[in-house]
Parts: sequence; structure tokens; C-alpha cells
Amino acid sequence: MQFLLTPPARLQGTIHLPASKSISNRALIIHALCGEAPPPQNLSDCDDTFVMERALNQDPDIIDIKAAGTAMRFLTAYRAVTPGTRLLTGTERMKQRPIGVLVDALRTLGAHIEYAGEEGFPPLRITGGNYQGGRLSLPGHISSQYISALLMIGPILTDGLHLQLTGRIISRPYIDLTLQLMQEFGAKADWTDDHCIRVFPSSYTPRPFYIENDWSAASYWYQMIALSKDEQAEVVLPGLFPASYQGDSAVQTLFAGLGVKTEFFTDEKGQESLRLKKSGTCNKRLEYDFISQPDLAQTFAVTCAMAGIPFRFSGLQSLKIKETDRMTALINELRKLGYVLGEVEDNILFWDGERCMPQEHPSIDTYEDHRMAMAFAPCCLTTGEIRINDPHVVSKSYPRYWEHLQQAGFKLTRQ
Repeated sequence: MQFLLTPPARLQGTIHLPASKSISNRALIIHALCGEAPPPQNLSDCDDTFVMERALNQDPDIIDIKAAGTAMRFLTAYRAVTPGTRLLTGTERMKQRPIGVLVDALRTLGAHIEYAGEEGFPPLRITGGNYQGGRLSLPGHISSQYISALLMIGPILTDGLHLQLTGRIISRPYIDLTLQLMQEFGAKADWTDDHCIRVFPSSYTPRPFYIENDWSAASYWYQMIALSKDEQAEVVLPGLFPASYQGDSAVQTLFAGLGVKTEFFTDEKGQESLRLKKSGTCNKRLEYDFISQPDLAQTFAVTCAMAGIPFRFSGLQSLKIKETDRMTALINELRKLGYVLGEVEDNILFWDGERCMPQEHPSIDTYEDHRMAMAFAPCCLTTGEIRINDPHVVSKSYPRYWEHLQQAGFKLTRQ
């Protein structure tokens, strides 16, 4: 399937974003470890959260998490400390995404995990048990999802967990998010210094919990305001908090340099909301280290190129092992639109203004990656139209994305 998108003359609307996938999936694991507890409220309706809910509620012998990387990492640790033997599997792409670091760490703690296919990759056969816990040392540049998976089971280990992270730590805000949520549910867990985390043995405390909306999803609406030719463009996003747990709330500051103003207010229902408008000021160049917000890299690479703003983005090493190789995908698809990007040492992406002849009617491939579809759709605000192949991939994190674009005035034609 392919969607043809054309932009509205006037960009305006109130958009109710999905709840945070990152918070939802952590809250579900912690809720499951609580035992009897009220379920989290305002869960994300995305695929990744759906497969997590299904795995926890139905508890099948074979758990298929499809393309949900978060679910694969979190459930690997969760199943390691809960009774029974389960096979954890996913899509063909998931079977190519490494998980050896997490498996080795869990085995060090005593877990019984076997590879049911290629060594170092899913599927996994996991037999749960009770383990002592103790000390672990891991490189800080691994996926924060491995670290979060280990932290969340830390309280139920007999001796808790003392985690040492070596070298440079990537995606630290996601680790902080995990610790904050654990603390919300009564766990005693925190940094003891810049590279060490201590989780004390304890029980999680059941409590009601409401999940805020998703700042990652908000980034695409910031992008639309930045690229819109409508000087009066305005979008309202309810359910986002200024004091957010989410690292991707950094979009407020980053997009301020790309001409987007953020205004927080309380709506007539008493809900925290924000209003996006054009500010009239824009940087001539953007350099940023995305080590803490890798999921925003596609949004900013596409926005800067389409706005004619040269950029140099570092800290992108984790993009190679996401739903696709996002570095290569960005280079390939932006070339279709006439922008020649460069890559350095697998962790730096740059555009110095070099152009090439764009394709006459470009179709953007999405590589089974939701963020490719959502980051490229707003290009139609600059090009007049854009074609997105396999648009259904947005269901992984933002199922109503296309519906919301239409709500804001975009024209969508299925081809």
C-alpha cells in the first residue's frame, strides 16, 4: 500500500497524541511484578504495548512480540524471574537484532536462557527462577533497554542489583525514566555516582498510575509547524507535562532553534496542554549530540534538510540496530528528495548543503520502521506532495497518525 499526502493551506488543530510507549511498557512490567495492583491508566494503544499486554495477561507458552524491541528486552528479563518455561520470539528482523549482552548478564545472575536459533539472537527459551542478584558490569554504550530490563527486576532479586556502567553512557534519560518509575512504585533504586546504580531488594508497592502522552509523537507536530508555509500555523497537544519523565521532551528546546515556539497552558478541562506556533527565528546550522535522544534523530535530519539547514548529528550509534539501519535509510530516502547526506564512523550523520537531482515523483520506503514513515510524511509541506510506502508501520507507536494528519487538514489518498 502507498499513501499520497498533500498539505493543508492552513495548519491548525487539537491533536490527542497516544500515551507514552516508553512509560506504558515499563509500567506494565512493574505492574506485573507488583502482583495484585490496579492496572496503569491511559496505556498506549500502539503495537508494542499491545504485544506486551497480551504476553503478560495471556501468558502463552510461545510469546510472539512481533517487531517490538522494547517488549523483547523487557520480557526476557521478566520471564527470567517468573515461573515457567516460555519461548520468546518475533519477526524475522527481530531475529536479526542482537540480545546477547542482556542474555549474558541474566545468565551471570543465574538465569536459565537458551538460544532457540542463532547464538546471540532471538528466539529465546527462558525458564524462570529465583536468583541471588548482586554485581554486574556492562558497557554504557549498549541499548538502554537492556539496562532498564535488568533494573526493573532488581528489587525482587535476593541481594538486589549493583550495576556498574563502563565508558560513555548512551540514552541516559531512558535509564532515568526507568528509575523514576521504579521509585513511583516504592523501589529503592538510584545512581550512587555517574556510572553506578544500586537497586536494593524490596517489594514494589501497588498504586494507581496515569501515563502521560508521548513526547516522541509530539516531535512530528513540531516538525510540521517548522516546515509549514502557513505563518499562522498552530497545533494544540493536550496531555503533555512540562516536568516530564521523558527524555524526548528535549524537542521543546531543539525545535526552538528551528523556529517553533512552545506555550504550556491548562485547558478548560484542567488538563496540561501545549500550543505550538512559529516563532519567526531559526538557526542557520544545527549541531547536536543525540546520545540521549536517538529516537529524535530521524525527525531532525529530515526537518533540517527540508528547511535547508545544514547539520551535524553525533551519538547515533544505536540507530544501526533499530527497526532498520536508520542511518542508511535516512541517506537513501533523503537522496530521493535531492539531499546528499554523509555518514562518519557509524555514529555521525551530516548534511553540508549538498544537493542532487530529486526524483520526479519520489516514493519513500519505510523499511518496516514507524519513525521513517512519520518523519517523512511532513515533507509534503515543502515539496507539495509525498508518497509513503507501507504506511501501516506507524501502528508500532502511533496507530492514529494518518487519521490525525487528516484531522489537521492533510489530504491522504490511498494508491
